[in-house]
Amino acid sequence: MPKRILQGVVTSDKNDKTVTVLVERRFKHPLLKKTVRSSKKYRAHDEANTFKAGDIVRIQECAPKSASKRWEVLAPTA
Repeated sequence: MPKRILQGVVTSDKNDKTVTVLVERRFKHPLLKKTVRSSKKYRAHDEANTFKAGDIVRIQECAPKSASKRWEVLAPTA
């Protein structure tokens, strides 16, 4: 089964080897038929501490790294 990949904005990089990523999704409300924005924060593993707040990153599912980290930041595609 392929791993999910999400794109979002880094909101915090204060913890060592960890970034908090805000992922926003848009969908059409089934009854009101208007576009709704929903967001969720994920904690992702950043081994080299390379990403800072405000960066746009892609995160991928992985095996649990800690109690709260289930995602890892993909390396930039240079």
